[in-house]
Amino acid sequence: MSQVIISEIFIYPVKSLSGISVPAWTVSETGLQYDRKWMIIDDAGQFLSQRVLPRMTLIKTALTDKSLILSAPGMENLALPLEPVDGQIIASTIWHDCCDARSVSQEADQWLSGFLSKSCRMVYQPSEMIRQVNLQYANAGDKVAFSDGFPFLIISENSLASLNRAMRLNLPMIRFRPNLVISGCDAYAEDCWREISIGAIDFRFPKPCSRCSVPTIDPETAQTGKEPLRTLNRIRKWNNKVYFGQNALHNQVGRLTLGDQVRVKLTGPNQPPL
Repeated sequence: MSQVIISEIFIYPVKSLSGISVPAWTVSETGLQYDRKWMIIDDAGQFLSQRVLPRMTLIKTALTDKSLILSAPGMENLALPLEPVDGQIIASTIWHDCCDARSVSQEADQWLSGFLSKSCRMVYQPSEMIRQVNLQYANAGDKVAFSDGFPFLIISENSLASLNRAMRLNLPMIRFRPNLVISGCDAYAEDCWREISIGAIDFRFPKPCSRCSVPTIDPETAQTGKEPLRTLNRIRKWNNKVYFGQNALHNQVGRLTLGDQVRVKLTGPNQPPL
C-alpha cells in the first residue's frame, strides 16, 4: 500500500489572485504564512473575487524575502512590502464576517483598479487584527486570515483523478485552490477524515468545502466554462450544494514539507454523506 503524503503545497497571498506552489512552508496561527493575508475590496469594503471578476485570476503573485510582487498582462510589476507598517484602518466584509484591515498603498489601489477596470482597494491583515473562525465549527482561538472561512483546504490527488474521469477532462488541481494536496489515499478518502497529523501538526476537519463558480474559470485565460460544476452537480451534490475537498483547522504552528507523511487519527461518516 502506498504511503499517504503531502504532494503539493499552495499559498494564495492575495485572496482570489493566483497561487504559488512551494516545496515547504511555515504554518502560522492563521494557516500557511502569508496565505490570504492581502485582499482586494470595493469602495464599500466588500471583498472582491473571481466569482464576479474572473480577470483576477490573471494577476500572478510572487514572494521574496521582503516583498509581495504582483504581475499581470500589460502591467509593470508591482512590489509591495511583506509587512506594511502604516495605512488606514478599513472595515472590510468577507461573506458574513466583518473585520478590520489596513490599507496597503495608493499605488496598489491604482494598479489594481487599472487592471480590473473597477475602483478597488488593497488591504492587509496585520498580526494584531484577529479574525476568529466561526465557533459553530471551531474552537475559541482558532484564527484565519482572509480565506472564506478556514485556514486550510485539503484535497487528495485521487479525488481529482476520479472527477476528471467522470468529466472526461484533465483539469489541473489549481482550479480548486487547495492549500494541501494529498497522495497515496483513495479517491474521496478525505470525506471521512476527522483528525489527521502531518509531521508535528494536527488537523481537524470540521466540514466539507461547498464549491462556487471559481473552479469553472481557466486560470490562464480567465474564460469560464461549465465544468467542473456540471459534473459535481451530478455526482457530488447534497442539500442543493456541491462539494469537493475538505476545510481544515490546525492545532499547532510549525512547518510542512512535500513528502511529509499523513497519519489518519480519527474517521467518521462521509461528509457530505455521499
